[in-house]
Amino acid sequence: MPANVSATYMLTLRHREPVAEDTMAFYFEKPNEFQFTPGQYMDVTLPNPPETDMEGNIRSFSIISAPFEDHLAFATRLRDTAFKRVLKSAPPKQVKVEGPMGSFTLHKNPLKPAAFLAGGIGITPFFSMLRQAAHDKLTHKLYLFYSNRRPEDAAFLDDLRQLEETNQHFQLVPTMTEMAKSQRPWKGQTSLINRQMLSEYLPDLHGPIYYIAGPPGMVVAMRQMLVDATVDEDDIRSEEFSGY
Repeated sequence: MPANVSATYMLTLRHREPVAEDTMAFYFEKPNEFQFTPGQYMDVTLPNPPETDMEGNIRSFSIISAPFEDHLAFATRLRDTAFKRVLKSAPPKQVKVEGPMGSFTLHKNPLKPAAFLAGGIGITPFFSMLRQAAHDKLTHKLYLFYSNRRPEDAAFLDDLRQLEETNQHFQLVPTMTEMAKSQRPWKGQTSLINRQMLSEYLPDLHGPIYYIAGPPGMVVAMRQMLVDATVDEDDIRSEEFSGY
């Protein structure tokens, strides 16, 4: 099935694991016919949950697993809603999934670098893209600017560091903006992602395709920063993560 055609599946839960403070990843069996492109998402429905609320039983999640893997996975912050409480305390053995959907995917031209600007759980589409790029030995130059409040909140940070070590085309720039609230040491960046930070790592601000994913306020601010830096709006792609 082409990656741009969505269908409905029942997926069986393999396991779940914490990937940051109050953040958990869920891993499911992948149907053989489920094909997707890194960066796409799926709608997940909890069948007959033990509790529900006004927000309902359906959420959209970026796929964090890569197409070469034999499972499907998503990750989410575990805030206090009925949907998240069920996932945290009584996850169903199966969920209904519709997908894949979305066009927030890596461009094909390897001569154009990609600059990923991620805020918090906005890391999820990039995690799939980066791992598949390494697997496929893509020659795109990839930069990830990854902002969290504290190291405790940064999902997949160790995995991303390992990817940087093994993929010569990938550079990771993590930043922690509220280290006063952290119990861990940190020697890296501590400012919000800004034009100066980008200029330190990108040879030319007008060279890359920019991908922005995170809370709505962060997405708006990053887009405006790039526009103010005279980046062509055709080179800016974004995806907002509301209420996650």
